[in-house]
Amino acid sequence: MFYFDEINGKKILKSTVLSGLNHFFTTRESFIYTKEPEFENIVEANKKDICEYLEISEKDLIHPSQTHTSNVDIAKVGVSSYPDTDGLILTNKEQAVFLNFADCTPLIIYDPVNKIAAVSHAGWRGTAAQIAYKTVQKMKEEFGGNPLNLKAAIGPAISFCCYNVGEDVYRQLMVSVRNFENLSEIRQGSIFVDLKGINKRQLIEAGLKDENIDVCPFCTVCNNELFFSYRKENGTTNRHSAVVRL
Repeated sequence: MFYFDEINGKKILKSTVLSGLNHFFTTRESFIYTKEPEFENIVEANKKDICEYLEISEKDLIHPSQTHTSNVDIAKVGVSSYPDTDGLILTNKEQAVFLNFADCTPLIIYDPVNKIAAVSHAGWRGTAAQIAYKTVQKMKEEFGGNPLNLKAAIGPAISFCCYNVGEDVYRQLMVSVRNFENLSEIRQGSIFVDLKGINKRQLIEAGLKDENIDVCPFCTVCNNELFFSYRKENGTTNRHSAVVRL
């Protein structure tokens, strides 16, 4: 179940499934990424608050380049540059990881046995390339994680109600899972797909238990007062983030 908490009076979103992991999703109040000059001071103040909350220095709050790949890397102490990377696995307590979103699907995956966690960015391209599945596989292959022990939160993203796509995108998403039924429908001649549902299906196909996956009910388009939407806000560069520290 998702619930709101606060950092310095500003809303953040958490999941009960990830209890035991220091994690949250920022909101329009607490966002820490923008390319718009008028918001830079707000973002810097929010980032300072979040670093204090996480008890880390700003240089240790890291994020990958996010280029809509399905590449997943492992965060390394002292390294802040991760080019062409859309997923980071965190294994150390010195750093915190954040990835940025404005309609795309945030994934936080936690291994409570090995005490590691991953954050991945699943836009339609990353979803089509199975980044959810690949993140779990890398956690398994590199650290011996058992998918049955893993817990995952699928954060705020554009939802089934609002995500219409063209035939080419639909065809690529359709083959990203074995069992695609109930994840798309035609409405008044337009194709709608369930991006959160596809990522959940990939996690299940990777071995996670259904009950260990928490799917956020918030749609970034419908709940635009809480979260940013690239589609609804005409290409905004403001982003909400998924944040993790062990």
